[in-house]
Amino acid sequence: MGVTKEQLESTLTSKLNPQHLEVTDTSGGCGASFVIDIVSERFEGRRLLERHRLVNAALEEEMKDIHALSIKKALTPQQWKQQQEESEKSKSGA
Repeated sequence: MGVTKEQLESTLTSKLNPQHLEVTDTSGGCGASFVIDIVSERFEGRRLLERHRLVNAALEEEMKDIHALSIKKALTPQQWKQQQEESEKSKSGA
């Protein structure tokens, strides 16, 4: 049986305490493929590869049933805030 979006959200929330988390099931509902955007203080001082490893380690059990996991964003709260501000500037300047 596949993994649900809610399972991933629950696991990531309990293990990485994200300030922002977006999980998208891209498998058409079978739970085999997901895209994740996550913002966590746990990523402070870590390189992108280390951040991805943290996410994968947090989802160790779930990964046994997932075919594809794409971590689109793994940001610190400061990076997230900066992206949000830049996005707002782009919208107001257009």
